[in-house]
Amino acid sequence: MCRWLPPGGPSPPSLSTPEPDIWQRFQTQLQLAADSAAYDVWLAPLRYAGYDGRVLSLTAPAEHRAWIASRFMALLDGAAADVIGDCEVVLLDEVAATEPKAEAAPPAVRPAPSHLNPAMTFDQFVIGEANRFGHAAALAVAESPGTAYNPLFIYGPPGVGKSHLLHAIGNYATEFGGGISVHCTTAETFTSDFVSAVKGDGIAAFKGRYRSNDVLLIDDIQFLQSKARTEEEFFHTFNALQDAGAQIVVTSDRPPDDLEGLQERLRARFGSGLLVDVRNPDPAIRRLVLRKRIQHDELSLAEAEPVIELICERVTKSIRALEGALIRIAAYASLQGRPIDLDLTTEVLDRLYAPSVTGRTAPTIATIQQAVAATYGIEVSELVSGSRTARLAWPRQVAMYLCREHTSETLPAIGRQFGGRDHTTVMYACKKTNERLASDSDQYEVVRALTERILNRS
Repeated sequence: MCRWLPPGGPSPPSLSTPEPDIWQRFQTQLQLAADSAAYDVWLAPLRYAGYDGRVLSLTAPAEHRAWIASRFMALLDGAAADVIGDCEVVLLDEVAATEPKAEAAPPAVRPAPSHLNPAMTFDQFVIGEANRFGHAAALAVAESPGTAYNPLFIYGPPGVGKSHLLHAIGNYATEFGGGISVHCTTAETFTSDFVSAVKGDGIAAFKGRYRSNDVLLIDDIQFLQSKARTEEEFFHTFNALQDAGAQIVVTSDRPPDDLEGLQERLRARFGSGLLVDVRNPDPAIRRLVLRKRIQHDELSLAEAEPVIELICERVTKSIRALEGALIRIAAYASLQGRPIDLDLTTEVLDRLYAPSVTGRTAPTIATIQQAVAATYGIEVSELVSGSRTARLAWPRQVAMYLCREHTSETLPAIGRQFGGRDHTTVMYACKKTNERLASDSDQYEVVRALTERILNRS
């Protein structure tokens, strides 16, 4: 299990001579398991500190260590298990691992780190009819925080670019805002931070972190629903920021009036600003997204335009699904030593992206769990349990993967339906499933048949 040794805590285990091979293999496994943007921003800065046969010690930048420990535990733990086997991963402060500990300075209230994804900029955002207004509104807010539209409420289904616009605002304001403070987070992280502050008697510091920013960006605000105390705190945070002239931007999977689990006064605050609807990408956007991703990833396609047209025709629900299809096709081509042509693309899409059937509803997480459990001869209760035995681990990964591919649920929502697991666990499961399906023809056929059954009975 991955754990974090905080400053002033117990000393790290004695470290053996560095094992470069272990570190290289561990890095490779992390790159395979993590989203590319998440790896570049949070995991690439990790450094090898040693392995003593029982504990793998890593160092992380002090300002990011707690975030990495809370958000990427499953990925670190899983990668270490794949490379080494049964071991413990420990995260150390970069300074604490190499220098004597200095006397702790008095705590100071300061804005929280921004946690922005540098890859999500306005330059990288593909504009089309479905998102043109959203892009214009986001850019106006980024250029004049607190004066253009406040609050800005961006809503739409998963995977259409809401988070991209949110991070683009933050990146633009950080670069051109003349030193203004920007904090980008999620509703779940806000909730977690608040609960920790209440339990640890740190409310004053919590308020200082969230109310001392010039721009506050909150993703997936719908996850505040039915959390009364957290809603109360966010309501006061919202008011304090607006009174101070700070900019507030939130995203949601639905408009404020449809967030029935939120207090009326909070919905009214959201509705008092500009509401922006970002819809599923039209064909023109889908083509542009694929061409930009192909260029960015430096992919070589044997039949570029026919491949792009086929993917756009078959994968229509979101930009995220579109890019996921291209990544999966590229992975199959690489692992099987085949060119990315129309035949390979058709093969992958036919087997893992079955054509939609008119008149049938999309499968639910429960439907997928039941089908997977029946296929692998286990109980649904076992599938969502905390057990990590090999008998359950693979079916659970397949189930998470299918939920991600064939429902509109977010990663956190899927994780909650699998025993309250973190969203990074779902990310890891999807990566591992993709890898195995690309190399294990037997399981490829099992999952293909399972996918057809799930879609045909929906």
